[in-house]
Amino acid sequence: MIIPAYYEDLLIQCENTLPNRSYFIPASNRLDDTAEHRERSDRFQLLNGDWKFRYYPSIHDLTELFYEEGFDASSYDTIPVPSVWQNHGYDQHQYTNIHYPFPADPPFVPQDNPCGAYLTTFTYVKDEKAPKTYLNFEGVDSCLYVWLNGEYVGYNQISHSTSEFDVTDKIREGENTLAVLVLKWCDGSYLEDQDKFRTSGIFRDVYLLKRPENHVRDYFVTTQQDEEKATVRIRFAFAGESVPTVVKLLDADDHLIDAAEVTTKDHIGNYTHQAILTVPKPTLWDPEQPYLYTMLIECENEIITDRVGIREIKVEGMQVYLNGTSIKFRGVNRHDSDPVTGPVISVEHMKRDLRMIKEHNFNAIRTSHYPNAPMFYQLCDQYGFLVIDEADHESHGAAELYCGENDVWENHIEHWNEPFADNPKFLEATMERTQRCVQRDKNRPCVICWSMGNESAYGCCFEAALAWTKNFDPARLTHYESAQYRSRKRKYDFSNIDLYSNMYPALETLQKYVDDPESDKPYLMCEYSHAMGNGPGDLEDYWQFIQANDCMTGGFVWEWCDHAVYKGKAPNGKDMYWYGGDHGEYPHDGNFCMDGLVYPDRRPHTGLLEYKNVHRPVRIVDYDQKTGQMTLHNYMDFVSLQDYITASYQVTCDGALVQEGQLDKIPAIAPHMTGTVTLNVQVPAKGRCFLKVTYYAKNASELIPEGFELGFDEIALENQDDRNQTALAYWQRKAVLEDSISVTEDSRYLTLTAANFTYRYDKFNGMFTEMTYQGMKILDRPMDLNVWRAPTDNDRKLKADWFAAHYDKAITRAYNTHFVAMDSEVRIHSDLSIGAIAVQRFMTAEIDWTVTVAGGVSANILTKRNMEFPELPRFGLRLFVPEELEQVTYFGLGPKENYMDKRHAASHGVYQDTVDGLHEDYIRPQENGAHGSCDYVILESDKLRLIAAGPEPFSFNASHFTQEELTEKAHNYELTECGSTVLCLDYRQNGIGSESCGPVLQKKYKLIDETIDFAIRIIPELK
Repeated sequence: MIIPAYYEDLLIQCENTLPNRSYFIPASNRLDDTAEHRERSDRFQLLNGDWKFRYYPSIHDLTELFYEEGFDASSYDTIPVPSVWQNHGYDQHQYTNIHYPFPADPPFVPQDNPCGAYLTTFTYVKDEKAPKTYLNFEGVDSCLYVWLNGEYVGYNQISHSTSEFDVTDKIREGENTLAVLVLKWCDGSYLEDQDKFRTSGIFRDVYLLKRPENHVRDYFVTTQQDEEKATVRIRFAFAGESVPTVVKLLDADDHLIDAAEVTTKDHIGNYTHQAILTVPKPTLWDPEQPYLYTMLIECENEIITDRVGIREIKVEGMQVYLNGTSIKFRGVNRHDSDPVTGPVISVEHMKRDLRMIKEHNFNAIRTSHYPNAPMFYQLCDQYGFLVIDEADHESHGAAELYCGENDVWENHIEHWNEPFADNPKFLEATMERTQRCVQRDKNRPCVICWSMGNESAYGCCFEAALAWTKNFDPARLTHYESAQYRSRKRKYDFSNIDLYSNMYPALETLQKYVDDPESDKPYLMCEYSHAMGNGPGDLEDYWQFIQANDCMTGGFVWEWCDHAVYKGKAPNGKDMYWYGGDHGEYPHDGNFCMDGLVYPDRRPHTGLLEYKNVHRPVRIVDYDQKTGQMTLHNYMDFVSLQDYITASYQVTCDGALVQEGQLDKIPAIAPHMTGTVTLNVQVPAKGRCFLKVTYYAKNASELIPEGFELGFDEIALENQDDRNQTALAYWQRKAVLEDSISVTEDSRYLTLTAANFTYRYDKFNGMFTEMTYQGMKILDRPMDLNVWRAPTDNDRKLKADWFAAHYDKAITRAYNTHFVAMDSEVRIHSDLSIGAIAVQRFMTAEIDWTVTVAGGVSANILTKRNMEFPELPRFGLRLFVPEELEQVTYFGLGPKENYMDKRHAASHGVYQDTVDGLHEDYIRPQENGAHGSCDYVILESDKLRLIAAGPEPFSFNASHFTQEELTEKAHNYELTECGSTVLCLDYRQNGIGSESCGPVLQKKYKLIDETIDFAIRIIPELK
C-alpha cells in the first residue's frame, strides 16, 4: 500500500489535525449572514468544483503515487466535490439499517477496501495581514489522507465532522495541487452504522481560511439571566500569542448594547482569556421568537461576526424549562438526504426543509444520527428550532452479532455493549466523536441538548463521554436513549443523563413510567410514530398523552424524509426511486428507508398534514352552542394567542355553506392558558352540520408568511335531525316507474330484468356478477365481499398473520338463496360464509338485497366473525365499474386520504376529485386513498352516474389499481391499471398505527368486531 494503515488503527483517529474548535468564518471586516453567504468573506476560499478522480475497488489496487507533484492525471475521470461516488457510477449503493456491510472484526475492515483518489489545482494569493492558512474538510466518508503540493498533510476520520489542517508551510503563492485519498471503510465505520444509504466520498465543503499570525483560535459563549439583566460571558483561546481583542454586542436593530476588552483569566480548560458583557432587560431567544444579538469579535487584522441567543434550558421537577417556561418538544428526526445528491445538502436545501418543518408546526429537530453541516445550526438559530445535536456515533450492528440462543433478544442486549460501548479500547474514539460535536456547535443557541449518539448500548465509553460533556457544558441537557441497553455484569453511572429516553413506546409503557414513583427524569420519545408509507396513525393519541402529563416532554417523529436514489423516468413517465436491495446489494433492509413524512423530492405525505393539524397552536376545548361561548387553549409556549393568530369560521350543512366570518377579537390568552370568545352560529334544523374554525399566522416571520394556515378545528353541531339529507334522500328513494321486475332462475343464477336494467345474481356466492343499466355495463367483473387491503408499511408485521389467515385469497360461498318478487322491488336473501383454501371459515354472513324497479340495489349485511382469526384488514363490498366513471363527488372526510386513527387533517364537506386524484402514490405500493365518515359517494362519466349511500357513515376507495396489484408490486412505477375503476364501499378498515417500528395497533382501532351490521345502497342513473 502507498499509505500507512491508520484506517485500522484504534490509536489513530487523526494525524496533524488542529484541536477542535467552534465553527466561525473570519473576515477582515464585519460579515453578516455567514450561514448563507460565507463565501463573501475575503478570508474564505472555497475549493469545491470538478476534481480529477479515480475509483479503485481495493486500496491494494492503488499503486501510483498520485499525490506527487507532476503526476499525470489526464486519464483520471472528473467528479464534482462535494459528492459521493456512488452517485456517479462507481461502486454501488447500499442501504442497511442495522447489519454491518462487512464482517464484524473490529478494528479490521475488508482488505479489498474501495477507495477514491482525488486531485484538484487551485490558485492561492497570500494575504500579508493573514499569513496563516488552514485547510478545512467539513465531511468525508469514511476517512481521508491529504497531501498538498506533494507533501503529506495529515489523516482524519469521523465522517460528519470538520477536519482542519495547518498548511501554511506547504501552500504557495499561485498554483497549488491538493490530493486526497478517501477510503470507503475504516475502523470508525463500526461506529457509523446509521440507518441510511451507505455512501462514500467528500460530501461536504472543502475550503481554506486565512488567519493572522496570532488570532482567536476558539471561543465559548455562555449566558445567564435574571429579571433585570443578562450576562454574556465569552471565553477565549488564542493561536500563537494573545492579541488585543474587543467584543461588541449589538441588538437586532444594530444598536450597541455593550462592549468589553478581552482580558486574561485563570485557565479553564484551554481558555485563557474572557470578556463579560451585560444586557439590560434582554430579549430572550426561544423557538417562537428567535431573537438574536450580533456579536463582533474585533482584533487588529480580523473580525469574527457571530450571533448570540440569550436563553436558559434546565430540568426541574421532571419537566424541561426554557427561560422558565415548561416546554414540549414537537420534534422530528432529520437525516441529510436527497434523492439526487445523497448526503450532499446545500444551504438552499436546508432552508427548504426548515421552511416545511416550520410550516407544519414543529418546533424541534434531532440531527439523527450525526452532526449536520455547521450552517444548518445557524439557520436553526435564525428561524427558531430547538435542536438535539447528536454525535456521529452508532454501533447498532453490534446488537445483531451472533450469540448463544441467538433468537432471544435479551441475550443480544446482554452482549451488545461488549464490542464497543463498554470496551476501553474504543474510549478515545467515543470521546473524540462527542467532543467534535460539542466543540464545534457549542455557541449555537438552538442547541439545547447534546446526544451521545444512537443505538450503541451503554458502558464505560459513554459514561466518560457524558461526564466530560456535563463538566464542559453544564448549561445544556444531555440525552442518550441507548443507556437502557447494557449487560448485567455491573452497575452503571447514569447521573450525567438529564432525560429518560425511549423509542416507539406504547401508551401503556408511558403510563407505567408516569405512575412509577421511582421515575425521576422527564420522559422524551427521541423516536416515535414511525412515519413509514401510509402513516403514522397514532399522532393524536400521543399528543393527548403528552399534554396530559407534565413529565412527558414530547417527542421526535421518525422521520422527516424518505431515503431513496432517483433513477430517472420509467417508460410510463413516472419517477423511479430505488431503495434497499434495488442495487443488488447485500445485506439490505428493503424499503425500511422509506419512512419519512415527505417523499424524497419533499412532496408532503398525508402523515405530515396529519401532524400539522394535531399540533396546531390552538384548540377549541369547549363550545356551548346555546350561548356561543367558545373556549380556546393556547398550546404555544411563549407567545400570546392574540399576537400569533387570526381565525375565520364556516358553518356548513350537508356540505353547503350556511354562515362564515372572522373571529374579530382573539383573546389575549397567555401560553398554556385558556380563554373564551363568543361565536353565535345559525344551525339548520336538518342536516349534518359542522363548525370549522381555521387559524392563520397573524404576522409574517422569516419562514411563515402572514395569513399562512396553521390548522383548524371542526365541531359537529347539534340540531333536530343530524342526518345528511342528501344521503337520506338517496337511501329512501322510492321507485316511481310504472314497471315491474321479472326474475328468471336457473341452477346458479337469478336474472332480474326491468325496462331499464338487467342484473344477474350468483346464488353460489351471493353477489351480483353482471349489471347493465340503460344498455350500459355497470360491472366489469363480479362484485365481491372484500376483507383484503394491500398491506401498508405499518402492516409489515401484522400482514404475516393476514397471509397466514389467507385473507388475501378470500372466497365467498352461499349456502342457500331465496327471493321474493314484489310490485316494485325484488328482495333476495342469501346465507353465506367467507373462507379460503386451506383454512376454515373466518366469517359467516346473512345478506339481504333489495332491487327496485328503478335499478337501485341495497345490501344489508349481517356478519359474525370467527374470533380465532386476526383482525380484519377491512370489510365491505368491492365493485369493478367502467373506468370511464372517473369523476368522483362525495360527502365525508377530505380532501386527503384518512383512516380511523389518521383523520385529523381532514374535515367534513362535499369534495370533488378524479379517481386518479384520489390515489396516493406511495413509492412502495400499498393501501391508500380511503375516505371515512362518508354519507354518499358519486362516480360519474359523461353519460352515467353511480351513487352509493348508506344509513350510517362508511368508508370508500376508488382506484384504477386492484388491491392485488398494490400488494404484489414493489415500486409505484411498476403498477399497471386494471382497466376498471375499483370502488370499495367499506363498513370500515383496520387502523393504520405505526407498527412498522412501533407498538401494535391500539385495540380501539382494530377491526375486531365479532358482528358487523353494514348497509349500503347503489343507484345508477343517467346524467
